[in-house]
Amino acid sequence: MHGSFTSVLMLLAATVSLVAVFRAFNLPAVLAYLAVGAALGPHALGLVPDSEQARYLAEFGVVFLMFSIGLEFSLPRLYAMKRIVLGLGGLQVVATLVLFGALGRILGLSWPASFAVASVITMSSTAMLSKLLVDRMELESAHGRQIIGVLLFQDLAVVPLLILIPALARPGEMLWLTLSFAAVKAIVVLSLILFFGQRLMKRWFTVVARRKSSELFMLNILLITLGLAWVTEMAGLSLALGAFMAGMLISETEFRYQVEEDIKPFRDVLLGLFMVTVGMFLDVAVILANLLWVMLLLFSMLVLKFVVVALASRWMERQDGAAVRAGLWLCAGGEFGFVLLTLAADVNVVPHTVLQLVVAALVLSLLIAPLLVQYSDRIVLRFVASEWMLRSMELTRVAAKAISTERHVIICGYGRTGQYLARLLEQEGIGYVALDLDPDRVQEAAAAGDPVVFGDAARNETLLAAGLMRASAVVVAYNDEHATSKVLHHVLAARPDIPLVARSQDERDMERLIEQGAAEVVPEMLETSIMLATHTLTLIGTPVARVIRRMRQIRTQRYSLMRGFFLGATDIDEGPDAQEERLHSVSLPIGAYAVSRRIGDLGFEVTGARVAAVRRRGVRSLDPANDMVFEAGDVVVLLGLPNCLAAAEVRLLKGR
Repeated sequence: MHGSFTSVLMLLAATVSLVAVFRAFNLPAVLAYLAVGAALGPHALGLVPDSEQARYLAEFGVVFLMFSIGLEFSLPRLYAMKRIVLGLGGLQVVATLVLFGALGRILGLSWPASFAVASVITMSSTAMLSKLLVDRMELESAHGRQIIGVLLFQDLAVVPLLILIPALARPGEMLWLTLSFAAVKAIVVLSLILFFGQRLMKRWFTVVARRKSSELFMLNILLITLGLAWVTEMAGLSLALGAFMAGMLISETEFRYQVEEDIKPFRDVLLGLFMVTVGMFLDVAVILANLLWVMLLLFSMLVLKFVVVALASRWMERQDGAAVRAGLWLCAGGEFGFVLLTLAADVNVVPHTVLQLVVAALVLSLLIAPLLVQYSDRIVLRFVASEWMLRSMELTRVAAKAISTERHVIICGYGRTGQYLARLLEQEGIGYVALDLDPDRVQEAAAAGDPVVFGDAARNETLLAAGLMRASAVVVAYNDEHATSKVLHHVLAARPDIPLVARSQDERDMERLIEQGAAEVVPEMLETSIMLATHTLTLIGTPVARVIRRMRQIRTQRYSLMRGFFLGATDIDEGPDAQEERLHSVSLPIGAYAVSRRIGDLGFEVTGARVAAVRRRGVRSLDPANDMVFEAGDVVVLLGLPNCLAAAEVRLLKGR
């Protein structure tokens, strides 16, 4: 018991430390988990044994991962993207399986081993690539849609692969019988789950939700997930398959998003444990002894997967630039590769040395993937001649839309906010040109007669083509501080005199954008509070003129009367929220240093905080003057960042 507890502590300490280091360098946390397992596992330091109990616990990580994939599964979305998902995605998976399966046979592997290795290599990283698409605002681009479609088909392809790989471990003369029996069992079990599950799931979750107990709701999620996983395992299938079905059933109910948030901590922690056990599987000595083969496999994976995806995309979509980008994004391995690899290792269908080579190649490909994504645009512009022509045509379309306008407004982003703004401008007879990266939205709006064109507002040449030198204002209608900063940089470099209005989430982003040169920034949280206050004051009988005057005063003073918030137990005290200004109340007892001293004499500017209000005998004074003298019993409301508030409180009470 003592030894096991020590091993767990060492594992936790190493994992926390290494994940923190990897996060600091923007590297995937999955690599940190693999490194911890490889370093502490039986093939290296041997500090943590590769026990059956640890592997069984780690399998729950795969269960919750498949459950999450099931939650994301949507039949309407699949139908809407059926050409890309079933066409491009199916072509990529089948072609990669055939290509690497044939390569494995040429190198002397049995065909079950070749199929298992090809299945592992076929997968790409859904978690990493989808996050990169969102961060780079390329989710709705041509290559972004192709990437999401292929990833969606890969996620679906995992389900039959989870059935096929264990069946391949059977003796050759029983293989086809085993596969047929597995297929029949899968069809029967899944049909029963789908037929009865769709009818029962929504009703059952409604009954549980009406009890209004978060603990009961969480326990119910665990029961459904693990229960269906147990059913499929008892049917001779896999735990992961049942978890996928559970997620898919819940995705059809209105409880999907709440369920997704509740299981996220379990999924991430257990998936991390699973990756640690995969790392324990790594035999560094074997990998170093066969390093040349590892590099050859890595090179083959990146090149052949790139060729397959690029050719398939070029054949189906006829876009050279998007095809090359999709190939560069999808050529690396993914987390499902490790899931299938572990399954192959458990049933001994692939030789140990080959497994080590494949694991090493997958890890290296995950390291290379962000670099390929980062330089994908440069590679496309360097090697795809037609990309320059497409860029020119895009700019020509933008310029053609804007050439007849003068003193117009350039709207960056044509979502709901951009469209509402455009309607108001139209009512005032003010011309505008809108730029957006969603091709469907652009096509629909342009067909209706709106002056909107496909173009990236974060590019200098796009803004110039939209008539920046003739425009009267620029409005960034989407809430993305990084992209807004790019637009600001290009606009102010070409037209420092033009006003730019932007959106922000809160006052923290507002200050940064104003410092960068924005004329006005509209913080969503503060504006929502102002509108709530406006309606409330009007409905309780406050004169309309006074309400308008108060709201105008708040906006004129750049929301200074609404800065900061009191932190509660339900607020998140980490990440970006930790850097927001807060309010903090400090009572001054008899003998406090600040008593009988003026605000201006205490030097709050050194601490970085300021006095937002003083409450004395039930009366509150907002933004008190520097010559106000503190008295015992005063409640001082401080405004500042958390560390600044701590220093200001010490100065009030002790004078330091």
